[in-house]
Amino acid sequence: MTELKLLALDTDDLGIVSAHLQDAVFKVGDIRWSASEKIFSLAANRFVWETAGKKRKGFERRRSALVLKRVDAVRSAGINRNSKDEVLSLLAIRFTPKDDGPEGTVELVLSGSATIALDVECIEVALADIGGAWETPSRPRHP
Repeated sequence: MTELKLLALDTDDLGIVSAHLQDAVFKVGDIRWSASEKIFSLAANRFVWETAGKKRKGFERRRSALVLKRVDAVRSAGINRNSKDEVLSLLAIRFTPKDDGPEGTVELVLSGSATIALDVECIEVALADIGGAWETPSRPRHP
């Protein structure tokens, strides 16, 4: 398996990034936001969906980085930002445009009704595998 590297500049691209990050898990302590640089990032353990359909057992996770640029503000709901070891599970990434321009809100939809909302000037998102892979016995399941 080769390492994944994706760049999203529109909603179609963002949908592909979202699909690759579905069921990724990360800790609150793995989230970073630099207001001065307008960069939001997180390191996550993503489930490797691109090979999951080919295997009956012995699935895989990889350490990956998600980076969003041109971020003006970050808000969260349902997350204790002081609990650095709390594990969050990413379900989807959505974009809601503001008016007709490229600006809007990127929303990280998490399990347990938690969310992270990022006000962005435009969609500029990168996803890349940054570490090795390891086997996991179970495949995430949703109702």
